[in-house]
Amino acid sequence: MEKIYTALGLMSGTSLDGIDLSVIDSDGESEFSLIFDKYFKYDDHLVKKLLLIRDKISNSNDIVRYKDQLDEIERDFTLFNAKIINETLNSMSKNVDVIGFHGQTIYHNPSEKMSIQIGDGNLLSQLTKKKVVFNFRQNDLNNGGQGAPLTPIFHNMLANKVMRDFNQKFPINIINIGGIANITITVEQKKLWKSKDMIAFDIGPGNCLIDKWIRKNSKKKYDEKGLLAKSGQTDELILNQALENFSNQTFSYENSLDVSDFDIFFAKGLSIENGASTITDFTAKIISEGIDYVHSRYSLKNSEWLVCGGGRKNEYLIEKIQSHLKNINLKVSEKYNVNGDFVESQAFAYLAIRSIEKKPISFPSTTRCKKFLTGGIVIKNF
Repeated sequence: MEKIYTALGLMSGTSLDGIDLSVIDSDGESEFSLIFDKYFKYDDHLVKKLLLIRDKISNSNDIVRYKDQLDEIERDFTLFNAKIINETLNSMSKNVDVIGFHGQTIYHNPSEKMSIQIGDGNLLSQLTKKKVVFNFRQNDLNNGGQGAPLTPIFHNMLANKVMRDFNQKFPINIINIGGIANITITVEQKKLWKSKDMIAFDIGPGNCLIDKWIRKNSKKKYDEKGLLAKSGQTDELILNQALENFSNQTFSYENSLDVSDFDIFFAKGLSIENGASTITDFTAKIISEGIDYVHSRYSLKNSEWLVCGGGRKNEYLIEKIQSHLKNINLKVSEKYNVNGDFVESQAFAYLAIRSIEKKPISFPSTTRCKKFLTGGIVIKNF
């Protein structure tokens, strides 16, 4: 019987609004139970510093140029994580064996074998007195992978849990709409190591463009339920030109994506409502094309399509995506008792367990790496 660990996972996404924290019990395989999830909002000072440094980093040279600022922000970010972890640990009667610390992505470029997440794993371990796993992506990048997406192995476990708990048949496909949108085609657990059927792709922008437009043009951080976009009018000329420009770019579903791969320049000059509407239509069209690509390439008839991530709360975005799809019905993950807000924080708790057990976390069919690979740096600094 596999050992059951209690793991704490942390995820800070591209919205830069706060940190999702989850505590789970798992063996890193099929056994999984959720202890609790909690969201911790950043203070405004930290948000401003994170946004400022992310906007400054556009290439690998900037990593060197702004090293001092990065070091300062990394320390502030790590101290915030340590604070919320210690608050959590002090409120628990159960011992946590390991922390999965994703950090905050500020630069991702697989062609350079670089994916930079700020977050000091050594300091976090020292401050929390816990074993910490961090830098999950580098081993994959070093072995020909894209460094993302890393959550498919967790998606696969969740899909198998859905199968058992709800008597649901495969195929079950999971669409995560975070800053970037990605899809995992899952497979029955008993077939996982005998096939290449667990497949994943980044398929386009998720929330990143909409959030950026809202932050730039208002004091809000996102378009709640898509109501602002719904109140506007899409500029069809601008939309079609933006889609044509996107289709002319070198884009491949085999490559991972970063928020810096997309920009809102095409909406310049539009009102906040019309810009939100146009950008939402742009995002919805690209996501729907990605879903269609996966659906047709792998003949995924009679599939369940579960949507998680913050994007599922943008009802207008989901409505727009659905309007482009035929014979595909999107369902929010809550239909199967999966809280779509915390899938990634749960995932990095799960991946931390797999890391300390030296189990693979990335696969040729998910990140395009050369072979099954474990990942993450394990540190005990106390």
